[in-house]
Formats: sequence, structure tokens, C-alpha cells
Amino acid sequence: MSLTRIVRNFFAPRWHELERHQREGETLQREVLASLIARAKDTEFGRRHTFGAIKGYDDFVKNVPVATYEDVKDDIDRMRHGERDVLWPGRVKWYAKSSGTTNDKSKFIPVTPDGLKRLHYKGGTDAVAMYLQNNPDSRMFDGRGLILGGSHAPNYNLPGSLVGDLSAILIENINPIVNLVRVPKKKTALLSDFEVKRDRIAHEAMTKNVTNLSGVPSWMLSVLNRVMELSGKQHLEEVWPNIEVFFHGGVAFTPYRGQYEQLITSPRMHYMETYNASEGFFGLQNDPTDKSMLLMLDYDVFYEFIDCEELRVKSEELRVKSEEFRVKNEESALHPIPLWAVEPGKNYAMVISTSCGLWRYMIGDTIQFTSVNPYKFIISGRTKSFINAFGEELIVDNAEKGLAYACQKTGAEVSEYTAAPVFMDAKAKCRHQWLVEFAKRPADVQEFGQILDRKLQELNSDYEAKRYKDITLQPLEIIEARPGLFNDWLRLHGKLGGQHKVPRLSNSREHIEQLLRLN
Repeated sequence: MSLTRIVRNFFAPRWHELERHQREGETLQREVLASLIARAKDTEFGRRHTFGAIKGYDDFVKNVPVATYEDVKDDIDRMRHGERDVLWPGRVKWYAKSSGTTNDKSKFIPVTPDGLKRLHYKGGTDAVAMYLQNNPDSRMFDGRGLILGGSHAPNYNLPGSLVGDLSAILIENINPIVNLVRVPKKKTALLSDFEVKRDRIAHEAMTKNVTNLSGVPSWMLSVLNRVMELSGKQHLEEVWPNIEVFFHGGVAFTPYRGQYEQLITSPRMHYMETYNASEGFFGLQNDPTDKSMLLMLDYDVFYEFIDCEELRVKSEELRVKSEEFRVKNEESALHPIPLWAVEPGKNYAMVISTSCGLWRYMIGDTIQFTSVNPYKFIISGRTKSFINAFGEELIVDNAEKGLAYACQKTGAEVSEYTAAPVFMDAKAKCRHQWLVEFAKRPADVQEFGQILDRKLQELNSDYEAKRYKDITLQPLEIIEARPGLFNDWLRLHGKLGGQHKVPRLSNSREHIEQLLRLN
């Protein structure tokens, strides 16, 4: 009998539990909030904000301010030095290092044992549960899973305490049974040099019966291309005949889909998006015909949301020369709303409270709900990854859809890109400048840019208004990046591999200028 058929029975009870997401979203979230407060009431943070007196959501809002990393970094640094019971009960030994997508500053996100079990691993388990439910003929457990991870390093030289990519923390703590059905070896998976790791993974995996892939699309594609180079085959299913699913997350899949579909031509291949970040695991694509994801409501995470229009106005008020702003509840008068008050179609900045000790924490991502029964959403961008230099409010979701359309119309394929404003050139003209690395170059790059520009106007009325008769904004400019430019930039900044991402949109020219100098 197929091992997968046996394993399916393990997930059956969870399928029934997930039905509560359809009808009891508010109840689930109130239960999560009550559980988080009860467990943390005796921590320093809990005493500081009188968790013992909190009876419900309204009390929570009154007692706990909205926070950014700047607000909690001192507490986290104390925890990293070994202090106990600060933001969450006990001593926290693991910290997910994240540099974000728009600056080089490192953040160290606590990863508690509760967070590992009831956030991160629960998300991974549910991804498999949903996939098996949607694909009853799956045989994924009859072979190996190729799982990409980053690396970790000692934390202040404290015994047993480490910092690193979340993926490395997950691999380090994974159930030993899982190691029997995954590749590469743990030692290989945790190598810090991505180029060495890429080659070793390809050598280790190509002789195995790999049925499933998990990782960031950009880095996984690099590994798969190396497998193809070593094997001399044309398509991946010639190396792994039973390949059937890629669980992907970390960056938008749209720019990479065409390349994967060329590489893997098997009609049995599936793709499933996950929303997992250093701060937690939040969403899963539960319907393969729907690109939106189901918000996971019974994990150790309580959600709140800030209307992005409100956030934009407040950020403009508080903007400083560095184009950074610090959110303080009393200063900005931000008004997060709970899940049960959201509306479909609006862009929201996500605020989370979790068992990793993050309380009303602005994660930096923006989402848009496509449904509220159940709660389903798409990731629309980052609170600091947008271009709004001239009132155009261009977000990552616009960029991804525009590029996908331009690729479809021209036959091109985009591997990486970034965009930033040109505030005024020698002729007093303002425009957006796009630096694009093509996996497959269009016949006419200028035509590609024109199609992209028209599609962005169709997708975004503010952009369309600013482009009207070229008065405020001139047509966007496409600069073609040499092959490997973005990887070279990541390598130069010590970010090659792992969960690091290329910044997509920015009001600042800092990153694009660095890239242009390398181009």
C-alpha cells in the first residue's frame, strides 16, 4: 500500500476542524486572544500592560499600543542576552534574522517553542493536509521532499542560542522523522554559502525520488537549474518522474510561473502558495483554482488591520528625511480594527499578536481581503514597498499584475526587478525607472515598457491620473539588467540565498542606484 494513503488518515481530523474557518472566524480569533493573554499575563510585558485585568478585545486595545520593531527591539535584545519572561514566558533561544525588503537593517524576531509548534509547524502541517484533501491520488510521501533552508549562527555566544533564517531554525528543530522523507542532508541544508550549498543540494537530490518541493521561488529555481545542468535533461520530470507539487512562499510567484512551467511540463504538477514569514505562518492557498489564501484563524496569532489610506496619511505627517517613520499610538492615532470588522477590496496593513512575544506588532505587509466568509486574501505589498512620490500610490500587487500582463503579451519572462522614481531629470521630467532582469528577453524592450505602463494605468486609477497627458509623470523607463545582476547585489550585501529578497518598489533611489552602479 502507498505510504501516502496511510499518512492521509493522520490528516483527516484536521479537515473537519478547518471547517470552523467558514462560519466561526470571530469566535476563533477571540479564543486565540484570550489564550495569548492568559499565558503571558505574568511576563514583564504582561504586567506592564495589566494583562490580568483584560477581559476582552476592547480592554486589550486600551492597554496595549501598536508597535513597530523599533518599539520592541530593546526588549528583544535583553531576551537575546538571556533574560527570561520578558515578552513571552521562559527563555527564548531562537531568533529569526530578517533584514526586511527595503533596508539593510537586521531585525531579530523571537521564535519561541510555542511559536514553533503552534504557528510555524502548524502551518506546514496544514499545507500538507489541504494539499492531500485537494489531491486524493497524491503519492508525495512515497518519495522525498526537497526543502530549501538558510543558515544560522551563534547568538551573542550564549550556549544553545542561535540567530538565523527562519527556514534554518525550522530545519534545526524539525521532527527527526521528517528527515527520513526530505533532502538534502541537514548539514548541507544549513550551509551559509549559497553557491556551495546549491551545488551540493543538486548532487544529493538528483538521484533521489523527489516528489515535492518547498522554498522561495527564486532560490528554488536556481537549485533546479543546477540540477538540469548536471543531469543534461530538458525537463525536471525526466530527473524526478514523480514530481507533483511545489509549496512556495516568501516572494510573489507570478514573475516565476512561466519559468517553472517551462521547466516542469508534467500535467500532474501543482503549485500551492503559503504565507509564512519570520513573524509567523498566516495563510494557505486552500483552493487550487483560487489565487487567494485562507487566513489561518486558530493558530497562535491574533490579527488586527489598519486601513492603508489612514496609514499613508499618518506616515506622510510623520515622515522624516530618511523616509522612515516610527508609529506611536498616541502620536499617530492609528485605529486598527479586528478581523470581524474588515471589508473586502480594501488594502490593510497587518498587525499581529503572537506566542512569539509580538504584541500589536506591525509586520510591514499589506493584504487585501477577497472574501470574509471565509476570510480569504491576497498579499498586496509592503507598507514601505511602494512608490508614492507623486501621489500615484503604486503597490507591489499592481507591479506583479502589470509585469505578468506584459510578459504574456510579449513572450518575455522576468527573473528579477526593482523600481523607483526619478524625481526630476535634466529636462525637468519625472518618471518611474524600472530595472528588469529578463530570463527571456522581449523582442522589443521599449514595447514591453509601453504595455506595462498602459496596464498599470488600467490597474491603478491614481497612477492613471498622474500619467494623464504626461503632465505629472512621463512614461516609465525600462533599463535592462545584465544577467546575474541582482544575485551579485545580494551577494555583495551578504544576502545571497535563504529568505532574502530583492526590494521591489521604493520611494527611495538608494537600492536602484547601487544596482545601476553594478550593472
